[in-house]
Amino acid sequence: MKRNVLFLLIALLSTLLLSVSCGGNQATDDASGKRDASQTQRQSITIKGSDTMVHLVSTWAEAFMEKNPDIDVSVTGGGSGTGIAALLNGTTDICAASRKIKDKETQLAEQKEITPVEKIVARDGIAVITNPENPVTELTLGQLKDIFTGTCTSWDGVGGQSENIVILSRENNSGTYVFFQKKVLQKEDYAGSARLMPATSAIVQSVTDDKWSIGYVGLGFALSAGEKVTVIKVKTSDDSEGVTPSEATVRSGDYPIARPLHLYTNGEPSGAVKSFIDFCISAEGQTIVQETGYVPAG
Repeated sequence: MKRNVLFLLIALLSTLLLSVSCGGNQATDDASGKRDASQTQRQSITIKGSDTMVHLVSTWAEAFMEKNPDIDVSVTGGGSGTGIAALLNGTTDICAASRKIKDKETQLAEQKEITPVEKIVARDGIAVITNPENPVTELTLGQLKDIFTGTCTSWDGVGGQSENIVILSRENNSGTYVFFQKKVLQKEDYAGSARLMPATSAIVQSVTDDKWSIGYVGLGFALSAGEKVTVIKVKTSDDSEGVTPSEATVRSGDYPIARPLHLYTNGEPSGAVKSFIDFCISAEGQTIVQETGYVPAG
């Protein structure tokens, strides 16, 4: 009799332990019948790339995570080139790029059996900024080229005072660096005296601190800086009117230094990555584009 009772207790204990073991990693229901979200499997998305796009992508990520609490989105900058390299190395789910992928990068992708798929998610105007104490408020594309290539080294060469021009540029892994070089410098080299800055925010700060400096930043950064900087009106020729970068002038094509902004994935996006990109190009996502100082993709 005692032996039967002992066997029964062992059997009951084994059943209890098995039940706990099998159910330990599953989400449980609370008293109201709702699932405990903390115990469900979380998903994650990594996004790397354009420094110009960091503020926009981070704002998208915050809004997206509010709507999708089971998905974590991590956003880092470093430049479009850094983001594309991460995509080709398989260390990011999404690359944010303020320029198109280069032919040599596409060739490297083919070697690695990576298929970059491009989505245009917004547009941007590149604002040329100076210190508010600098009297120069308009420059032609030709004058900008002369300044940033080092042909013109003093502000009196473009209607200003006899002071040396301090050139500020992004580093060469930046998509903005590449675009500005192609569009404004017509693929010529930047001046050897140009100070290469690690981030767009560093250019804004340096322009604020140095009365005779000049740099270029994404429109959103220029708007955020407010009265700390002067946004230069850009003229396509000596006879044309100067145009200030804005949503309207970028949309119309009147502002000459404008470009699309991209998200790249390896192959057509799916799952959480697709959900995030769909959110970016949705009406709500494009409203965020406007609110953060960029221009909607459409």
